[in-house]
Amino acid sequence: MHFFNSNGVSIAYIDVAPDEGHGDPILLIHGFASSHAVNWVNTLWVKSLTKAGYRVIAFDNRGHGQSEKLYRPEDYDSYVMAEDARRLLDHLDIERADVMGYSMGARITAHMALAEPHRMRSALLGGLGVHLVSGVGLPLGIADAMEAPSLDDLTDPMQRMFRAFADQNGSDRKALAACIRGSRQSLTENEVASITLPVLVSVGTNDPVAGSPHDLVKLMPNARALDIPGRDHNLAVGDRVHKQGVIEFLANRP
Repeated sequence: MHFFNSNGVSIAYIDVAPDEGHGDPILLIHGFASSHAVNWVNTLWVKSLTKAGYRVIAFDNRGHGQSEKLYRPEDYDSYVMAEDARRLLDHLDIERADVMGYSMGARITAHMALAEPHRMRSALLGGLGVHLVSGVGLPLGIADAMEAPSLDDLTDPMQRMFRAFADQNGSDRKALAACIRGSRQSLTENEVASITLPVLVSVGTNDPVAGSPHDLVKLMPNARALDIPGRDHNLAVGDRVHKQGVIEFLANRP
């Protein structure tokens, strides 16, 4: 594990060489209440991508994993979190990279594509479809779930799911509550339409959280959708169809 300073915030990251040669870099941005290990290492994404010849960089978002914990909602604005990603590329002297995010990480990736398109070869949005435009992320009740005395105090299924996930990962729940309250930025249809990078939008067919990938792709000039059959928001992450689709997309993008 390595660390770098992102405008005063300590960010933890890994940098894994491809199995052979000097492959193109891909930057991975995990979802809410997760970490680079849970989202990308444990699901074998890092192994799959390095085997396919890519240099894989993955980091813990601020407030998550081994990165610094912050407690003001404004510290988790999607553009602020996208700046952490851009500064990591600066730190590693990487001029351009493919950037792949899942769920909240996809929202961050989309904001990065709007703000820093010259630093990206492509944008891969997993677990986030048209709710990038028509939604603002997970319900605010998730923040309340993080602040509840215990899991037993919760009855709402989504609140219980995310609280159990946070507890399982040993998360700082106070930081996660601030993150939910601060990272609620959507993009307009015009902003999405201005993203001309190659884009892949990958969503499970049983995922009610993300919104339709096809409806988002219709708004973008250079995007395509990948359906992940029979998978919900959690199980779509490491699905074999997801990995195959991403590796095929990367092999064929300009």
